[in-house]
Amino acid sequence: MNTRLVALMLVAGAVWAQAPDPAYAESFESVWKTVRDKHWDPALGGLDWQAVHDELRPRIDKATDNAQVRQILTEMLERLHLSHYRILPGLVYAGLGAGSATLGGDGETGIDLRVLDGQAVVSSVDSGSPAAKAGVAPGWIIQKVDSSDLAPFIKQFLEHSKDSTLRDLTLRRAILLRLAGLVGENVTVEFTDWKGWPVTKTMTHIEPRGRLTSLGFLGPSHVWLEARKLKPDSLTIQYIGFNLFLDPAHLMPEFASAVESCLKCDGFVIDLRGNPGGLGAMATGMASWFVDQKNAFLGTLVLRDTALKFVINARAESYPGPLAILVDGTSASTAEIMAGGLQDLKRAQIFGSRTAAAALPSVVEKLPNGDAFQFAIANYVSAGGKELEGNGVSPDVDAPLTRAALLAGKDPALDAAVEWIKNQKAEK
Repeated sequence: MNTRLVALMLVAGAVWAQAPDPAYAESFESVWKTVRDKHWDPALGGLDWQAVHDELRPRIDKATDNAQVRQILTEMLERLHLSHYRILPGLVYAGLGAGSATLGGDGETGIDLRVLDGQAVVSSVDSGSPAAKAGVAPGWIIQKVDSSDLAPFIKQFLEHSKDSTLRDLTLRRAILLRLAGLVGENVTVEFTDWKGWPVTKTMTHIEPRGRLTSLGFLGPSHVWLEARKLKPDSLTIQYIGFNLFLDPAHLMPEFASAVESCLKCDGFVIDLRGNPGGLGAMATGMASWFVDQKNAFLGTLVLRDTALKFVINARAESYPGPLAILVDGTSASTAEIMAGGLQDLKRAQIFGSRTAAAALPSVVEKLPNGDAFQFAIANYVSAGGKELEGNGVSPDVDAPLTRAALLAGKDPALDAAVEWIKNQKAEK
């Protein structure tokens, strides 16, 4: 065969092999145009979006796989410095859309945690869970998960997220994912107990508590609500905690029942710690049980062409007594909308620590390359005129969680809320 022809064939073959998938460029343009056309601020806060496009577009033409495309798109979105702008890998997107469990398995051990002073600390243990049966207790430090040492990961994460309000939320989620696995499979965890001794426990994953629900491509998730009555000093205080603002068909009646059963109680505590949000409209429905004033609203969604108020529809009967809300750095989105709105209305006292400052409503759309793009569709301004994005909700009473408190069986935020309610009743 002619050597020149062979050379041409080889060159042509190399060019063909390295030609980028057209879906890469299409995905890039789709993400860039969506931000340009749908962001609530046409000026993007002064960011030269066209310049960002021109800088990053040539790198897309050189991309050889979806991982590289994902990295470039993520870098582009990070220029916005806003939450709820991210790329979801196609495999995750497909799994969520099909209503399947998370890729690593959604089995759990019953452990919840917070990162305190650079350590993953058990904050609570579900009754009857594998962790409870293994004797794991609040205040224990999680050192290793299946021989994977958490300390280097936490240290590196904290070093690269010093200014991020999402630090607590993201770290908790990342470590809980490491603890998760397929139902029926084991996980071995090395702890430091309350005496400072190393303790190793092997636990079998079980189905998460709550009902499995799915919201488009942001599910599936297990949703639960816990209601119990506290009895300090002959008072009766209704405690309500739930993990997500989802599954309204079940959660809203459960919430209503918990309130209606205690309309004569001395106080209410709503625990939104660990709650990353969900459906914004659910916050107004829940708030209506505690607000009797007309035309009240939690805040305003600011879109490019209009503004929508989160109006609270008054009920025939609402609870007029003391209302305390517990929040921390893992409270986000709709949890912030509810807490911040009721705080601005002077209807609730907030206890704990500052929230995640990630209150933007968002949607998810599929990209040509198979990945998905989550993007915010509006800004959110509280009833008092404060943007929650980047600011969060600051508590009226700072009561951060500490390991010492956990080891002593204390809950600083809840204890402070109960004491406040007691004082409110004493003053009447």
